Amino acid sequence: MPVSQEVTQAFTALGDPTRLAILARLADEGDLTVQELAAPFTMSLPAVSQHLKVLERAGLIARGRDGQKRPCSLRAERLAEAANWLNHTREAWEARFDRLERFLAKNETGQQMTKGDEHDR
Repeated sequence: MPVSQEVTQAFTALGDPTRLAILARLADEGDLTVQELAAPFTMSLPAVSQHLKVLERAGLIARGRDGQKRPCSLRAERLAEAANWLNHTREAWEARFDRLERFLAKNETGQQMTKGDEHDR
């Protein structure tokens, strides 16, 4: 499965603990304004806004307009794309490990038979 630019941007954005915390809050609480999202952090409002811009460019959040407010909302479909890529990659590695396990078991059985044959001589 090729890695799309969107998935790459999503993983880049997800690589920061502040951005992960923002996404977790949006998932738990629904749409929140920038001020509401910034409240638990000890950073400035412009710093939080920079994190939101990264999340928005990655397609992980959307910003709307509600009168004077600019609520942020989670775009779960982009998270789903990243999760699909992770699942595909996990399944591919599990298949490789299964093949390796079968190969090793087959060779171990063959070696045990050879050793047993040596004792019989």
